[in-house]
Amino acid sequence: MKNSSLSQSSDRFRALACWRRRAGSASLILLMALSGCAARPGPETLQPVVQPAGGPVPITLFAVTDRAPGAGTPPVPGSGRGDASYEQLMFQPRPKPSQNDGKVSGPDADPSKDFVTTGRRLMSAPAFDAEVARLARSRDKTIMVFVHGYNYNYQEAVFRVAQLSAETGEGAVPILFSWPSDARATGYLADRDGATYARDDLARLLIRLSEGHGERQIAVVGHSMGAWLVMETLRQLRLQGRGDVVDPLRVVLAAPDIDMDVFRRQSEVVGPLRTPMAVLVSSDDRVLGVSGSLSGGRLRVGNAPLNDPRLLAVAEQNGMRIFDITAVPATDALNHDRYIGFAARYAAAAEDHHGGGLRRAGTYLLDATGRILSSPFDAASRALGGS
Repeated sequence: MKNSSLSQSSDRFRALACWRRRAGSASLILLMALSGCAARPGPETLQPVVQPAGGPVPITLFAVTDRAPGAGTPPVPGSGRGDASYEQLMFQPRPKPSQNDGKVSGPDADPSKDFVTTGRRLMSAPAFDAEVARLARSRDKTIMVFVHGYNYNYQEAVFRVAQLSAETGEGAVPILFSWPSDARATGYLADRDGATYARDDLARLLIRLSEGHGERQIAVVGHSMGAWLVMETLRQLRLQGRGDVVDPLRVVLAAPDIDMDVFRRQSEVVGPLRTPMAVLVSSDDRVLGVSGSLSGGRLRVGNAPLNDPRLLAVAEQNGMRIFDITAVPATDALNHDRYIGFAARYAAAAEDHHGGGLRRAGTYLLDATGRILSSPFDAASRALGGS
């Protein structure tokens, strides 16, 4: 009888494992099919070229990475795990072609097509600190740290930051924090480990920026799995008693690939910030849909509907801003990079007569032009009240 029960249990385990493998394989196949048409910049895109004087205003950004050196030409950090290194890069934006309707085309799905690399140099940590300080002082700029998501190679992440900087204007000193992603659609679990590996290095970067630039505003933007890394890092700093680092940060979580229950627990530790944290959600985000399937069907924060009671409860308890950007145009069929289009629309909306409200905790529904269609916590209160 005992052997029979063990045999039945073993059969059930094998059946469940088989089902999970099939479900996971189907999700990965879908993700690979969706992302297969997306171009990926190679190492050669970071080879500096001489550009004639004039043209659009050049962009300077910094990169901090704990990726190990790769084998490309020119050398670029790869998917291996190493120690933190520092780099400064310069780009010249390419002129954007005009569309037939006379409108200027939006951000490209392959951001390397929007820029030409004109300079690149490795830096020591002290040189990095000094140059960031110099640029931040020069125009009283915010320091913006961008943390990329799953399935990114180094050069792709670099060009994303250049693209984001171009969309938001010259008001920030952009810094990429690039953790060791496998840069493969099938590397989801490896990427979660890679992001965990990078948590201490991101914490050290935020501490150094806070201590060296206390008078400057520091913004942190985490995209997708990078948002999970940001929340884990803030939680770690809070538990270490570094509220002096955490509280002044301006934090944006774009399409966060975070389990809803995990987000609630993270938020309980991180707590409210001086500037309400902004969370960008999109209910038709196909990457996060696959991520949820790979995670046993658990909803990810980034594709939760605006009236999800769990999301609203976390937002109200911790004083967050939730932006539903589903209507904002996407760069590709995955609908996972809407934050690029949102960045420019938010900058414009923040200056109109609704702008003061955008900086308050609450829920916001945006249309395709960036116009705000709901007021702070009005939608949340109605949803939680059952109306």
